Amino acid sequence: MAFTLAQFLILGMAAFAMTGILTGPIRVLAIRVGAMDKPTLERKTQKEAVPYLGGVSIALTVSTITYAAVIASDTTTNTFPLASYVLIPALLMAAMGLVDDLKGLSPMPRLVMQTVAGVLVALVLVSTNTMGIAFGNQFLDITISIFWIVGICNSINFFDNLDGGAAGTVAVATIGISYIAYSQGQELVAALAIVTAGATLGFLLWNKAPAKIYMGDAGALFLGIILSVLTIRLNPGITPNWKSLFIPLFLLAVPILDTCIAVFSRIKRGISPFQGGKDHLSHRLVRKGLTRKSAAFALWALGALFGLLAIAIYTWPDALGTQLIFATSTLWLFLFIWFWKIPSED
Repeated sequence: MAFTLAQFLILGMAAFAMTGILTGPIRVLAIRVGAMDKPTLERKTQKEAVPYLGGVSIALTVSTITYAAVIASDTTTNTFPLASYVLIPALLMAAMGLVDDLKGLSPMPRLVMQTVAGVLVALVLVSTNTMGIAFGNQFLDITISIFWIVGICNSINFFDNLDGGAAGTVAVATIGISYIAYSQGQELVAALAIVTAGATLGFLLWNKAPAKIYMGDAGALFLGIILSVLTIRLNPGITPNWKSLFIPLFLLAVPILDTCIAVFSRIKRGISPFQGGKDHLSHRLVRKGLTRKSAAFALWALGALFGLLAIAIYTWPDALGTQLIFATSTLWLFLFIWFWKIPSED
């Protein structure tokens, strides 16, 4: 692949337009087949039923534009398999999420499928030597990759609990990934990241408050695979390696924070971590007096702040890297404590 900056931007704009156009017909289809998220549970925050197959438009857009870009620009047989190693598992997870959206699945089969996908993707990443930061031990590389893939899949799925919250935050994170990848000459990573950013921003036209459609599990699990693999493949190219490890953590700091808060608070209350509830960051911000729209803006702003700090560490690893890592970690811990003190329930 060989893209100019202008071509990368065109990819992002094409993904934005395609998702924006596709989401309308998919919304109509979701309403016709009765794929509606109804406010019948206490944990639901919307007042009216909302269709939730929007993730289909995201998955179709990202896959179509990425493959089209690869085929149009690449004259070797290397890039197409590399793109497939992330897109095919992501599409399989989207298919499982679609079944969950339409029929409903219990947490255990979902976790098993996520783990199987994580194992297969991790084995491919290690065998093809496409990990951005390796630890020099194959068992350790595979184990950490599996944990990261399954963790981020669930994190994005958990985080999709507010109009526009997940879509906007994923867009911010993938813009950060694309910037670093493009600077490092990782064109496939940069292209997939900018296409994902464009697709989620296009979906945000429909998903912002008040949401006309939700992405559902199909979209959240698809994006979870995409984000986890992009951050594993991302190589910031800075030394020592331990500084590089913080960059993906900070790029996804907000969804990770949301998952930690929700899971730990549920464990403390003696309920299953997989049980839904109004204990996420968005719900806690609303309890502090923010509107749902303002809560989404706050989460986007936090994601952008952590993304800028990650880019700052990448830009000045020697001069400010250690200090920025310490300051950003301290900020994350402060936010954890602040959100933890907000009641988990109404």
